[in-house]
Amino acid sequence: MEFPHKRIYLIRHGETEWTLSGQHTGLTDIPLTAQGETDAGLLGKRLRGHAFETILYSPLQRASRTCEIAGLLKHAKAEPDLVEWNYGKYEGLTSQQILKESPHWNIFNNGAPEGETPADIAARANRVLTKIQSLHGDVALFSHGHFLRALTARWLLLPVQQGTLFALAPSSLSILGFEREKHVLSLWNDISHLNHS
Repeated sequence: MEFPHKRIYLIRHGETEWTLSGQHTGLTDIPLTAQGETDAGLLGKRLRGHAFETILYSPLQRASRTCEIAGLLKHAKAEPDLVEWNYGKYEGLTSQQILKESPHWNIFNNGAPEGETPADIAARANRVLTKIQSLHGDVALFSHGHFLRALTARWLLLPVQQGTLFALAPSSLSILGFEREKHVLSLWNDISHLNHS
């Protein structure tokens, strides 16, 4: 029996000012910090020479710029379904500010008022996975923390709510793959390419 060898490389965009402040950055289109750009370059060195069948990126500039600095944009296509969770009323707020208003809130369980629900995100994640299902070579996805966590849950055939278990750092590399025919995590939240002290 032949088992699939495809791997899906998940790349979270580099640092932004709102990463540093802890503000929820959904569809607000803010740039990378200087550190975020440096880290994207280090990520590019890590990925250099790897042959991807398909490279897709979120059209938001923090993801597209990470892809560009990593040296992969000219081979990549924008994929609107890779944008970050729409945080609605919670856009730009920190978790502390949100928890004052809603003490038991969790994006993966509750979604965002006037934004997207967990079901909306599950549908988007499923569309991305369906789109790349027929590909045989490796795929790179440049996207965002909460969305990639939700997508990982769906790859593992878990409810999107389980995305809460998978922390993801800026400029991190993760790989979804197969063990025989089973969907597995092959690498998670790896930042060994970054030279932060």
